[in-house]
Amino acid sequence: MLMAMTSSAPDISALSFEDSLRALEEVVRKLESGEVPLDETITLYERGEALRKHCQARLDAAQARIEKIVAGPDGKAASAEPFDPESTR
Repeated sequence: MLMAMTSSAPDISALSFEDSLRALEEVVRKLESGEVPLDETITLYERGEALRKHCQARLDAAQARIEKIVAGPDGKAASAEPFDPESTR
């Protein structure tokens, strides 16, 4: 049952940060329940790790965008530079 669910789950790269985080929380709940057979536990753990990496990448990209904001002489945001995701790779 779990195998079918994870194979039909949406592609992680297409998920928003919020959806990825919710999916990761669900994986953690299932793993913590202790009621998942070993093979399914491994599959869940692998999906959880992929979700964690996706969330971290989204957070890193958001931080890079924030760091692109240019402060004016008064310390307030004076402008923002366009974010180039290629420059963070």
